[in-house]
Amino acid sequence: MKHFLCFLLLFLSINSCMNKDELKALSKQNNSFHDSIYEPQQKRSEFAIVIHGGAGTILKENMTSEKEATYRSKLEEAIRVGYNILKDGGSSLDAVQKTINILEDSPLFNAGKGAVFTNAETNELDASIMDGKTLNAGASASTKTVKNPIDLARAIMENSPHVMLSGEGAEAFAIEQGIEMVDYGYFFTENRYQSLQRSKEKEGDEKNNKMAIDRPEIKDSKFGTVGCVALDKDGNLAAGTSTGGMTNKRWGRIGDSPIIGAGTYANNNTCAVSSTGWGEFFIRALVAHDISALMEYKGLSIQEAAKEVIQKKVPDLGGDGGIIAVDKYGNMVMEFNTAGMYRASIDDQGELYIGIYKD
Repeated sequence: MKHFLCFLLLFLSINSCMNKDELKALSKQNNSFHDSIYEPQQKRSEFAIVIHGGAGTILKENMTSEKEATYRSKLEEAIRVGYNILKDGGSSLDAVQKTINILEDSPLFNAGKGAVFTNAETNELDASIMDGKTLNAGASASTKTVKNPIDLARAIMENSPHVMLSGEGAEAFAIEQGIEMVDYGYFFTENRYQSLQRSKEKEGDEKNNKMAIDRPEIKDSKFGTVGCVALDKDGNLAAGTSTGGMTNKRWGRIGDSPIIGAGTYANNNTCAVSSTGWGEFFIRALVAHDISALMEYKGLSIQEAAKEVIQKKVPDLGGDGGIIAVDKYGNMVMEFNTAGMYRASIDDQGELYIGIYKD
């Protein structure tokens, strides 16, 4: 007993001599979970917004100066809509939705009006949106008459008990919600139709048509998806993605864009992400959520996490594409492993960046 009391007194004496820094270090050493939480040194922006219009084989030598100017103009028009909402104190959800509306209404991008054609010469559209504050989300898949699928995705998130609706059921819900509907002809654009015909011609005769996903005409037919991520003045993150999918797709194929965690993810604890690329691989890699998870559990910065997923994990699986992301501190990322990605960003200082090719 005497020896025990001596030991106790010695232990208390040592601990009383430890300063606060030493105790903090000891606590940190024994709390690995706390170590992994993403905590950058300082906040960069009060609010921020980033958009993409698809990643792929986008080469300057294949782009006329007029066409490039048209793309840049539309990207700026779209992102300024969201920027003005954020600047005036609006929500990140509103900024994401209204920004994507502009891109959906343009025939330049594979979403809404510019949606690509399926093998059956129809247009089937997908979209999703997520609220980083509540982790609530909404998605629609394979709709044919909804003018702006991102509007339907938000209505599903806010006004239904479900996360994803598809096909005729999704369209019936859209009508109930008063969302604008159009006839099939609205989505027809000549260049998308000709792209389908070229893809069909390259397939060869029917006996060799196995719809191999690694054939060049398939690999180059999936890009053009649009997306937006935003941080508002209240510190809330949101992400949204909209697409027409893959040219010449069959059997009701659905890619990553409406899949929460693959094409879209937002969490106020980490970041908001929107993906564009080879959907099959982005689904397998759960790209959008993986970036958030690397930040939350491994303590990576948003730049480090995006690079790890897009430059290593996705290519290792055989896929390609890109993402846009913004973290809870307003740090923005536009990461891609293709020749180009239509993209733009604005921070709270009003600094605009627009890119198309690799820098």
